[in-house]
Amino acid sequence: MEPSLILPPERDERWDLAKQVGVETAVVHTLEIGDGSRPWKYDELLALTREFRDYGLDVGVIEGCVPISDDTRLGRDGRDEEIERFKQYLRNLGSLDVPVVAYDWMAGKRWARTSTALPARGGSLTTAYSNEFMEDAPEQELAPVHADELWDALEHFLNEVVPVAEEAGVKLALHPDDPPIENLRGVDRIVTSPEHYERVMEMYDSEHNGITLCQGNFAAMGADIPETIRRFGDRINFVHFRDVEGTNERFVETWHDEGPTDMHACIQAYRDIGFDGPVRPDHVPTMAGEENSNPGYMTLGRLYATGYLKGLLEAVE
Repeated sequence: MEPSLILPPERDERWDLAKQVGVETAVVHTLEIGDGSRPWKYDELLALTREFRDYGLDVGVIEGCVPISDDTRLGRDGRDEEIERFKQYLRNLGSLDVPVVAYDWMAGKRWARTSTALPARGGSLTTAYSNEFMEDAPEQELAPVHADELWDALEHFLNEVVPVAEEAGVKLALHPDDPPIENLRGVDRIVTSPEHYERVMEMYDSEHNGITLCQGNFAAMGADIPETIRRFGDRINFVHFRDVEGTNERFVETWHDEGPTDMHACIQAYRDIGFDGPVRPDHVPTMAGEENSNPGYMTLGRLYATGYLKGLLEAVE
């Protein structure tokens, strides 16, 4: 496994900290380059990856900032042009040796939390979700969106792009809906259970049509995480190392070493299936001295989780 961290596209102290804790793989993520920024042209991606490599960091994953929109997720006008752009994006990434693209199929509001500053261990701050705060909320502007629209559009997308991903040598890693509930304010969500993932995998049988195994989301689904790791095996192309306490309708993000999931057993399961790809700490508590300007993604918690992850990796070798 390759411990990795989300890092900004331009060098700052987080690059230095990553190298100091022994991380050599960077994840380029929407939250660091801006949600509206979706670099896909060769020259853009060359400049992005070159900065990291010149410093001695590999770009292991590009996550979230993919050149598709809800037009593609819902099969609406404009999707054909976006899919052609995505195909070229995959070819460009393949030529630049970027091995994994993580994407999601959440239309409208994507990542949803109802608290971003819940007190946790030692006065740290964590995030949480409770569906009761959404029950009387107004519908999203995009609503109504029905599951059939999302399923049909996803199948079309995969049939179009997976052959190109295979040719380019780039693996796709579909992230679960977060939270993994069936409907969020009038918009259905479909990547919400292991069984739904089985349906996705059957749409196009290829290791390039794979999974972001986001442990916290699968825990919220009620899944046994080590068992799920073994269930999906070589279809796991990227891992989010995190944990939650609760259910899909009401959960709290936990410290990585005090949640309900047996993290040691998870690492053993990854070893058993031969997973050697990128894994990054996700949704960490905000620690003392940090301003909580980016809940779940401040620096100290990620460094702590990286150390914990590296210790577990040594323990199961």
